[in-house]
Formats: sequence, C-alpha cells, structure tokens
Amino acid sequence: MKNIEVEARSFITDEQFENAKKILDRDCEFMEKLNETTIYFSGEKDLRMRKNETGAFVILKEGKIHDDFRKESEIKIDRDDFDDMAELFQSLGFAIEIEWRRNRLEYKKAAMKILLDDTKGYGKILEIEKMAETGSENEVHAALTEEMKIFGITNITSKKEFNERFEYYKQNWQNLIR
Repeated sequence: MKNIEVEARSFITDEQFENAKKILDRDCEFMEKLNETTIYFSGEKDLRMRKNETGAFVILKEGKIHDDFRKESEIKIDRDDFDDMAELFQSLGFAIEIEWRRNRLEYKKAAMKILLDDTKGYGKILEIEKMAETGSENEVHAALTEEMKIFGITNITSKKEFNERFEYYKQNWQNLIR
C-alpha cells in the first residue's frame, strides 16, 4: 500500500519560481491553480485541515514536520463543513497553532505531483512529492531530489532552515497573513 508521502522541497526565489513555471508549463500536465487555507492544530501529532476551491480535507501526518517522508492519512470532507470541523477539533482541545494562506500551482509528471507554492508571509517553495510503499522511501527521495535539478535546484533547502523559518512563521503568522 502506498501511504508514505515522500517529498523533496526547497525555498526558491521569484526568478526560480518563474523559471520552474516555464519548465512545468512546457513539460508537465497542469492540474489546477488553488487558493488554499490550511490550519495546523496543537497536539503531539501533525493534525491539520486544508480547504480550497475544490474541497476540504482533514490530514494526519506521522513523524516530524519537514521529514522527507511520512505516513499520511487524508480524509475529504465537504468544503461547507470546514469551519464546523475546525470548531469540533477546538472543542476537543486542539488549538489552532498556525494558519497558512497560499496560492498553489499543481502539476503532474508520471506518478509525481509537482507544486509551486507562494505562501503569504512564508515564501515561495518548489515541492515534488510521490506516494511510496514502506521500504522504498530513500530510493524515491533520491529520485525526487534528482528531479529538482531539472529546475536548477542543486542545493535543496536544509531541514534546519525549514525548521527555523517554520518556527518564525509559527510565532508571527497572525501578523504575516494580514
């Protein structure tokens, strides 16, 4: 069963964003443009909710944020139930820790999803992801990292930098998304 999400991702500049978009428009299948809101909840697990024009989701990811691969469970819910579901989680004791607002361009290439994100107050990110089976994660991650080179990304942003920027955003998101 392919329930392990494997990711290679990097912060990118405006110029790298535009270059990646040109390559993706030329070589990949464009899937959709989305305006997303994602809420991260407090707790020991990575519990979040995301909504966009096409629907809403409750997502649980195992492991630590910014790990290269983690088990992921995603349940689609009716978009109209997003706020009620968020209230339900809050009534169960899960506080909203972070809210993200991003514009996402989603592309497909073979079994990979390639995402160009512009997250308000956080930055631009190129992410390539693929679902994998347990035991194949390192091999898949190496292939995704190699795929980043097509976009001129040879030095992927370190986990340390992602964690530092995440912590800054976590402390300041309410001002950053205004």
